[in-house]
Amino acid sequence: MVSSISNSLGFGSGVDVAQLVADLSAASRAPKVERVAQLAKQNQARISALGQARSDLVGFADSLEQMISDGTLRSTPTVSDDSVLGATARAGMTADSFSATVEVTQLARAQTVFSGIVADKAAAIGTGTMTLTVGGVAKTISIGSTNNSLDGLANAINASGAGVTASIIADEGGHRMIVKGPTGEANGFTLTADAGADPGLTALSYGSGGGMTLGQSATNARFMIDGIAFSRATNIVDDVVPGMSLTLKKAAPGQPVDIGASRPLDMIKQTVGDFVAVYNQLKTSITAATKLSGATTGLRELERELNNLMSKVLTSHGSINKLTDIGIATTKEGTLALDTAKLDKILAADAGAVEAIFNPRRDATHNQTSDPGIAFALDAIRDKAIATDGVIDRVSKSLADKAETLTEQLEAIELRESAYKARLEKQFGGLDAKLAAFKATQSYLEQQIEIWNNQYKS
Repeated sequence: MVSSISNSLGFGSGVDVAQLVADLSAASRAPKVERVAQLAKQNQARISALGQARSDLVGFADSLEQMISDGTLRSTPTVSDDSVLGATARAGMTADSFSATVEVTQLARAQTVFSGIVADKAAAIGTGTMTLTVGGVAKTISIGSTNNSLDGLANAINASGAGVTASIIADEGGHRMIVKGPTGEANGFTLTADAGADPGLTALSYGSGGGMTLGQSATNARFMIDGIAFSRATNIVDDVVPGMSLTLKKAAPGQPVDIGASRPLDMIKQTVGDFVAVYNQLKTSITAATKLSGATTGLRELERELNNLMSKVLTSHGSINKLTDIGIATTKEGTLALDTAKLDKILAADAGAVEAIFNPRRDATHNQTSDPGIAFALDAIRDKAIATDGVIDRVSKSLADKAETLTEQLEAIELRESAYKARLEKQFGGLDAKLAAFKATQSYLEQQIEIWNNQYKS
C-alpha cells in the first residue's frame, strides 16, 4: 500500500517541485497573455492602417494644393516685348480669359529732393521742429540736442511713418541728404521748417522757399489697354487684367505690346491621370483601415465624403463642372477610372473649363463658394478629418485608449499570475515537506516489517 501511494505521487522517482510549479504557472499564464497580445497586435494594425490613411490623405491634398499655388496648372502669360512690361499669373488665370494690346506712355515715379553738400554729416544743423506732409497727411519731425545733425534728421524722417525715406550719401566734398516718397502723383511731399526753428533747418526744407532741390516729381503710371486709358500710382498693376499682374518697365509711347496666355494642356491632362491614381491609393488605404473591426469602422464617414467628390459641383461652368464631366468615373470596386478619350474630347472643346476645375477663377463673381475647385474641396475634407474631434482624431484617440487598456490588462495578468505562481510554490513546498515525512515513516515501517518477518521465519 505504501509503495503504491509513493509511486502514484512520483515520489519513488523524485518529484521536481520547481519544474512542476513552473509548468503549471506557464500553463495558466500563456493563453491569457497570448489573447491580450493578439488583441494588441490587431489594435496596432489598426493604428498603422489609420496612420497610412491619414498620411495619404494629407499628402494628396497638400501636393494638389502646392501644384495649384505654384502655378504648375495655371495658364502662363505671354508678352510680345518684355523690355516694356512683364506679366505674371495670379490665381484663377486661364488662357482664354484675356488677351489685349498694352501701350505704356508713362511710368509711375516717386518725388525726390536733395540737399546741398554738408561737409560733416554729424555736425550740428540746428534744433526745432519741421513738418513733413505726404498726400495731405502731416507728420512732425523734431530735432533736439540728441539728433542735431544730418544723420539725426534722416533718422527722424525714416522713423516718422510717413512712407518717405531719407538717405545720406557721400558726395564730392561732403554729404548730401536725399529724401524720396512713394510713387504716384498723390504722394508728393513737402518738408518745411516750423516757426521758431533754427535757420539751419530751413536750408534742409523743401517747399515754401526751402533750400532743398527737386530731383524729380511724383507721377502716376499711364498706359492704354485696347485703347482704354488707365492711371495707377505704382508700376505693378494687379487690378486691370483678370488673373494677371503687370509690371510696367519703361515708357514706350507708340510701341504697343501684345499680352495673352498659353495653357499647359499636357500638364493638365497628366494631372487628371495622377489625380485618379493617387485617389485610388488613398481609397485603398482607407478601405483597408475600415475593414478592420473596431474603431476604424468610423472611417466610413471619410469614405463617403471622398465618394461624394465625384458628384460635387466644383465650378460655376454650366456643363463642365464635376469630375464626372471630364471622364472620371467610379468603378464597382469603388476606385476611379479615367476615360482618356472623353477627357481629350472635352479638352478640345473647352480646355478652360477643365483647367478651372483644378485652377478655379478668382474675381468679383468667382469665389471659393461658387468655384471651389478640386483642391479647395479636397482641403475641406482633409481639414475636417484631421481636425480636433474629426473622424481621424476620434478614431486615433479610440485606438490609443484601446492600446492603453490592453497594456493595463497585461500588467494585471502578470500580477495575478505572479501571485498564482507564489501560491503554487507555497502549496507544493508544503507537499514536498509532507512527502519527506511520509518517506521517513515509510523507512521506519519497512524496517519494522523486515524485523517482524525475520522473527516469524526463525
